[in-house]
Parts: sequence; C-alpha cells; structure tokens
Amino acid sequence: MNDTLCASAGCRANAGTLRPGAALMTLPLLAFLCLSGCQGNPFSSEPGDFGRDVALERLRRLDPADFERYKREAPPLPIDASGGGAMIDREAVERARARFRDLTTYALTLEEARASTLSNNLQLQVALLDPAIARESVSQEEARFESAFTLRTLWSERNTPTGRDEPDDRTFVGTRLIEPGVRVPLRTGESVSVNFLAQRDSTSPPGSLDPRFSDDLGFSISQPLLRNAGRRANTAALRIASYNQKAAEASTKLEAIRQLAAIDRAYWRLYEARKVLDVAQQQYDLALAQLDRAQRRVNSGSAPEIEVIRSQAGAADRLDAIIRAQNALLTRQRELKRIMNLPGLGIETPTMLTISTEPDLVLYEFDRSALTDSAIATRMEMLELELRLAADAANIDLAQNRALPLVTLDYTYNVNGLGGVRGKAFEGMAEWQHTDWSVGLSAEIPLGNEAARSAVRRAILQRLQRLSTREAREQSIRQEVLNSVDTIEAAWQRVVAARQSVILNTRALQAEQRQFDVGASTSTNVLDAATRLAESQQAEISAVTDYEVAQVDLAFATGTLLGKSRVDLSIPERPDPEQPAPAESISPTYGGDGAARPLPGPALLEAFSKRVQQDAADANKSPSPASSPTANPAPDPAPAPPPAPVSEPAPAPEAAPVSPS
Repeated sequence: MNDTLCASAGCRANAGTLRPGAALMTLPLLAFLCLSGCQGNPFSSEPGDFGRDVALERLRRLDPADFERYKREAPPLPIDASGGGAMIDREAVERARARFRDLTTYALTLEEARASTLSNNLQLQVALLDPAIARESVSQEEARFESAFTLRTLWSERNTPTGRDEPDDRTFVGTRLIEPGVRVPLRTGESVSVNFLAQRDSTSPPGSLDPRFSDDLGFSISQPLLRNAGRRANTAALRIASYNQKAAEASTKLEAIRQLAAIDRAYWRLYEARKVLDVAQQQYDLALAQLDRAQRRVNSGSAPEIEVIRSQAGAADRLDAIIRAQNALLTRQRELKRIMNLPGLGIETPTMLTISTEPDLVLYEFDRSALTDSAIATRMEMLELELRLAADAANIDLAQNRALPLVTLDYTYNVNGLGGVRGKAFEGMAEWQHTDWSVGLSAEIPLGNEAARSAVRRAILQRLQRLSTREAREQSIRQEVLNSVDTIEAAWQRVVAARQSVILNTRALQAEQRQFDVGASTSTNVLDAATRLAESQQAEISAVTDYEVAQVDLAFATGTLLGKSRVDLSIPERPDPEQPAPAESISPTYGGDGAARPLPGPALLEAFSKRVQQDAADANKSPSPASSPTANPAPDPAPAPPPAPVSEPAPAPEAAPVSPS
C-alpha cells in the first residue's frame, strides 16, 4: 500500500479529531483513496501508462564496423610467376573447385518445393491469420443481435422525520425488489424487453398495507423510425464484416499463389545457376586440356612458349568464371531455402539442393483475347476488389442512415398485482385485473450534422477511388498477360536459336582444335572458340529458364497457377487460435496423374531428416564422402573432350492450342 497516499488521504488520521458528521461524510472518500492508494495514485501518471521504456540512446549511437578481428593473411596467388615459366597452381585450383564437393546434397523436385512452401512459408503463415481475424469481426457483429438476460435488485431504507418535535416521530420506508428480464435486439432495429418485478414495501407508521407486495409483468418495445430503422441499416455492419472476411480469404489465396509463383521462379533460377556452373567447369576442363595440348607441342618444339602462357591465361579466366558461378549458385540456394522454410534446411545450412525436375519444353499457341478475358474473370485481385466494392456500397448505406434524425417510438405495457401477501399480489397479476400502457415518441435532430454528412461523402469518395483502382488493375492484368505471352514466344525462339548456335560453335571448336594440332591455329583461337561455345550454352540455359519462368508468369497473370500446379487450397472455417503457426490451415493436394492426393510435405521433411542422419553416420564410418550412398559429391574434374552436339528441338506437331493451366 502506498503509505504516503494513505496518509495524505487521512487513512492514518485519528477519527476522534474529526466531528462525527464530518467523519461519516468523508468515510466513502477516504475508503476510495486508501483502496486506490494500494495500487498507486489514480490521479497521477506513471511511465507504464504510455508504453514500455525504449532505449532511445540507440538513435544517437554510432557503432563502427569492426572488421579487424576478421583479418587474415593474404591467400597465395593461383599463379606462381617465379622461375623460368608461369605454372598454374593446380592444387589451389582444385581447392576452389572442390568448394561444394564435400557437402551433403538433396535432390529436390518441383512438387516437393511447392509442398514445403505451402506448409512452412513464413509470409504465407502470416497471411493465413487474416481470414481468422476477419472472421472474428463477423462473429462480433453477429453478437450484436444476441439476447441478453437482465437483472435488477434493490434494497433501500428511508428514515425521515415528520417535522413534529417528538423523539420517536418519524417515517420509515423499506423496499426490497428483484426484477429479472430478457432483452431481445432484432435485426430490423427493434429492441424488445420482457421484465418481471417482485417488490416488497414496509412502512412505519403502518399504511393501508404493511407490508405491501407488488408484482408487475412488463413488456416494452423500442422502434427507431429513421436512423437505425430497418434490416438494411442494422445489418450493414454485418455485411461489411462478411465482405471483408471473404476479401481476406481472397487475399490469403492470392498470397499462396504469389508464394507458389516465387518458389517456381526460384526453382528454375537455381536450375539456371547449376547449369551455368556446369558450363563454367566444363570450360575450365577444356582450358586444361588445351594447356596440356599446348605443353606437348612446346615440348616437341613445334610451337612457341607463348602458346603455354596463352593457355594458362585462358585457364585462369575460366577459374574466375567458376568462382562467380559458385557464388551465384549459393545466392539462388538461399533464396529457394528461404521461400521453402523447411525445418532443418534453413538458409544457413550447408546442404546443397540439386534440381531433379527437368524442363519440359512444349510449344504453345495462345489466344490472347481469351487469355486476357479469362484473367480478368479469375484473378484473385479482381475478386478481392469486387468484395471491397460491395463493402463500400454497404458502408455508404450505413453512413447515409446515420445521417438521418434519430426518431424512436416507445411502447410499454404492464400488468400489475398488489396484496398484503405475495400470493395475493401474484394472483391479482395473473387475473389481469390492473394494467397500464404508454406510447411515446422521442427525437434527436442534430443542428449541424456536418460530421454525418462528411462520413457520407468520405464513403462515396472511397468507393469512387476503388472503382478507379479496379480499372487500373484490369489494364495492368491485361498488360501482364500480353507481356507473358510475348516472353514465352520469344523465349521459345531463343531456345531454338541458342541450340543451333551450340551445335555450330561445337563444330567450330572441334575444327580449331584440329587446326591447332597441325600447327595451323593458336591457343588464342581455340580458347576464343571455347568462349563462344560457352556463351551459346549459357544463352540456351538462360532461354530455357526464361521459358519456364514465363510459363509461371503467364499462369500467375491469368489466375491459373493453382490449376497449372495441380494444387487445391482450402481454408478452414475456424482454425484453432491456440496454434500460432497454422501449418495445416491450407491443405494442399497434388494430382500429378489426375488423381488428387496429399502433397509430400511431411514426407519430404521425414525423408530429409533420415537422409541427413544417414549422411552423418556414413561420414563417421568413412572419411571419404564418395562412399556415402546418399551424398552426391561432384566428381573429380578431368580434362574432357569437347561437348557433343546438342540436338535441335523437334518442331511441334500441328495441334490445337494448349493452355498452360
């Protein structure tokens, strides 16, 4: 208890020092102040009233970057220029190439990536709570029409003098009553109440009845005539909450579609990074093979020393490409892991994901007009906007109704009973002997009513704003669809052109190698031909990746990504509020063969855990990562011959247009 406050309030004062009348008058105030003083002064502010304390010194603090503790000695250069000639430090090169060799790998399918995203993605889990929150708003509005039980009790005594100068001349009145009732609010605006009053009065000196028992059965109805009148006005807030709930579900479904599109794009970008690294490693092997070929010719005296130096420079350039490709691969790995958010496979884990779903190149012929019209009809953003517009219309009705004067019709009807005993009073009421009724009209008319009119104007402007937003969104969707179609068509042509370029550059490299072997060409020409081959291979990889990503973009733009992915999303009616991470709030199913079945989300996690455990056990048994049956280390590089020509994509047969959904 706050002693200071209690003392200042008089809690410690001697009651005898006060006049009796003053002590009785101040007793309730003293009790209130003393009780409140136990928790603190109710009339003073405390720091906790305005929120928790924040360390504001962080706004003024400047923390320097301390990178000195990470400083290490400079690594050895990959090229040792000492001595008679420059030689590549192949041991250092192999250390760079073996960067991912000892890491555990996991072959991931596109369906597994989608399943993990739907089950574990953090942004999707946040969005899953929005429909539940909106659903509680609907429940809150529904509760406005719930009936209520009412109860009123009273015990009172009144002891007053009569005005005559006699010691015992007084009037005493004692009242005891209990009044239960039920109040029923209706959706049309009426409020109906039924009450039963049981009262006992005693008087001194005795009156006509002492004690006097009275029973009353009352019925009352209050009917608004203008403001808050009618079902449309009284259910407007409920309709708005229902529209917002459906809009939240549409928004959540849209977020799921966005995350599916994101995981598909990340998957194919990882495929691209992996293939680019393979090309870089292949180019390095070609450079090493050319170095060996040049060294043999120099040793035989058929070529000058400069050919070896040129080959070494080419190999060094290819090593730089490997390092850059490795870094790009790590970046794509983390992006895919972040979206999946698979437990045990965080972005900081060294486990490498490998792509097991290969691109399926299919030529499409699209009806642009049909695709754009379908996109407008199926996009979740358009459905959400339509629901928001419906909520805006209901909000306008509500604002217009609240701008009306408040006029209320009140009607009451009572049946009364009176007697010297309780049974007599109840009998009189049951016989319906004494009744009374009243009808009244009350009105409240604002003089200015500017606040209500402003609310109406604001509601109208918000709807006009959303209508403009819908038109702008339609244009944006049409643009997205047309851009995606153009990208798909262009990517297909790029794939065909790039594969043709790979074939021609492969033949050119083989010709340059044969020319070099007979002394008719130089290492520079061979390496330039290898570079052109690498560029064409990377162009093909980029075109294939862009083609797959463009299909994802088109499916997203047309609102058919769920159908393309064969995923069915169902949002539960009422999730468990005790579950902070509703992993099962969206139930994905995948039907690769036309039959719906659960996606392998939990199975993926179990398989991954077993694989990691098996890898750890195998690593303890043998120091060689190659002995592990579950690990997929990269093989040791070796000089490889030029890549075989890649066949051109066969032209698609004449067929009906195929939709990506």
